Amino acid sequence: MLDLSPVAAGTTASQALRHTTDLARRTEELGYHRFWVAEHHNMPAIASSAPAVLIAHLAAATSTIRVGSGGVMLPNHAPLVVAEQFGTLQALHPGRIDLGIGRAPGTDQLTALALRRTVEGLSAEDFPQELADLIGLFSGEVFTGDGLFTGQQGARPPITATPGRGDMPAIWLLGSSGYSAQLAGLLGLPFSFAHHFSAANTVPALALYRQYFRPSAWLAEPYAMVAVSAICADADEHAQWLSGPAALSFLRLRAGRPEPLASPAEAAAYPYTDQEREFARERFTAQAVGSPETVRQQLAGLLDRTQADELMLTTMVYDIQDRIHSFELIADKVAGGLARPAS
Repeated sequence: MLDLSPVAAGTTASQALRHTTDLARRTEELGYHRFWVAEHHNMPAIASSAPAVLIAHLAAATSTIRVGSGGVMLPNHAPLVVAEQFGTLQALHPGRIDLGIGRAPGTDQLTALALRRTVEGLSAEDFPQELADLIGLFSGEVFTGDGLFTGQQGARPPITATPGRGDMPAIWLLGSSGYSAQLAGLLGLPFSFAHHFSAANTVPALALYRQYFRPSAWLAEPYAMVAVSAICADADEHAQWLSGPAALSFLRLRAGRPEPLASPAEAAAYPYTDQEREFARERFTAQAVGSPETVRQQLAGLLDRTQADELMLTTMVYDIQDRIHSFELIADKVAGGLARPAS
């Protein structure tokens, strides 16, 4: 699962982070495999802005579930800093840390510039080399960023990340486009696609990933995850009611007016224009919203279309108990009816 630590209207970031901790503990009890947190900045509705700090807390609060980033937005950070942070996490919690890497800044350009303090490293063209530098800091080898990762035999980078070198977490490449899919394939990394906000690109991107995949030291065959919005309630109508705040939040974000997450009643009362209502409706097209039976059918269809190895669920609802209940219903009444992709 992927959690953004949503800040509901009338609550605080502190409460949002406590709810994320409660959710991590409960999903571990329910048997979920991964718990990832996002990186967003300058967004009043999201408290997940420092994933490494939050992952340290969540890993200490749990014992078996894998904890990771969905993701760390590499343009915002020096590769050495990321290597040291996640090397520390891996050293403290060996075998439980995932480092999902994204190419987008996860914020507006002004905030991205404030994070990096320079325009260097902020363009898409810089990303492959920065990713190569990051992996090199973990592995102790020198790589190029040309998409082939041709190591210089016997060469060692001039800087040692401690912790970092020898404490390499599981690295994933995240994306919502064909660019990231091709790069993940060329590098032989597992790939997680953001179906929850780029549904039209999911199947083409995964086809590119599998087409360009080259076996690596980390992965012998393609391994794909699809992140999907999932809101499960006892009845279809209630799930649709619960989805209102997420749709409104997405609308406000796209309009440049991010606000804390509204309540379902506030979202229902919002004076949508026809264009806005259609935009909000499309927010959950191809996602999974409804009763357990409806969600099972929707997720089964997504697995059939994508042949994904894993599904990552993200549930943006106003009340933490509704969020927890959604994951309980999916664990109890949905997951067992989903077939794994044919090998």
